[in-house]
Amino acid sequence: MFYALITTTFWGVWGAFIEIPEKAGFPATLGYAVWALTMIPCALVALKVIGWKLEYSPRAVLLGSLVGLSGAGGQLILFQALVEGPAYIVFPLISLYPVVTIFLSILFLQERTTRRHWIGIGLALIAIFFLSYQEPSGGNFRGYGWLALAVLVFLLWGVQAYVMKFSNELMKAESIFFYMMLTGVLLIPVALWMTDFSKEINWGLKGPWLAALVHLLNSIGALMLVYALRYGKAIIVTPMAGLAPVITVILSLILYAVIPGTFLTVGLVLAFIAIFLLSD
Repeated sequence: MFYALITTTFWGVWGAFIEIPEKAGFPATLGYAVWALTMIPCALVALKVIGWKLEYSPRAVLLGSLVGLSGAGGQLILFQALVEGPAYIVFPLISLYPVVTIFLSILFLQERTTRRHWIGIGLALIAIFFLSYQEPSGGNFRGYGWLALAVLVFLLWGVQAYVMKFSNELMKAESIFFYMMLTGVLLIPVALWMTDFSKEINWGLKGPWLAALVHLLNSIGALMLVYALRYGKAIIVTPMAGLAPVITVILSLILYAVIPGTFLTVGLVLAFIAIFLLSD
């Protein structure tokens, strides 16, 4: 629970500040490249903890890379889904990825928990949906290719958390994170290819440098998630981490004087109840 709460907090703070470099003219695709690079120092610290004893058996490489590819690959696919489709549908849909993790963990890992926790899990999933809701905005969206992409991200991220838990039974968490970092870095060329360099890009302090500071929070949170899944049940850790928008909303309220609407208010109330039930 300690590691899960760190992940939730760091990802929540990350969510509150991530739009600053993007609005300053540093595109999200380049932000991905910066994020992948911030994974490197976190991976090095993790390896130092275990005396640089990286596991490199075929099984370790395969499982670690699968965790990394499903997470980082899902992020790149999400960029395209948001280009083609409406955010107010895409974000709530993919936010429910813990459903996939919970289903797989119950089916294959035989995870079980108390009735109190099940109520908390249910409320957390509902809260995540409300917290991820986006107000409809204008846009000319054609076809349903973006919906297929959003569903793919939903599945990839759900599978990622499950494989992360499964892998923790067979290898060290630090090795898992190293391969997550490696696959993320290897996908940087794809992010560069997706970037429109014809537009003006902010290369100043509010561009890549601020993005690096903000994305470092995400990377640390990701490392803590691996540790959380080492010790905790995926059916509890995953929905807990998904409540990061609670921190984002609270910080946005304080920093940007953003008044939460009905959806956010309902999400916040449900989230606080879910955290109380899950943290016992």
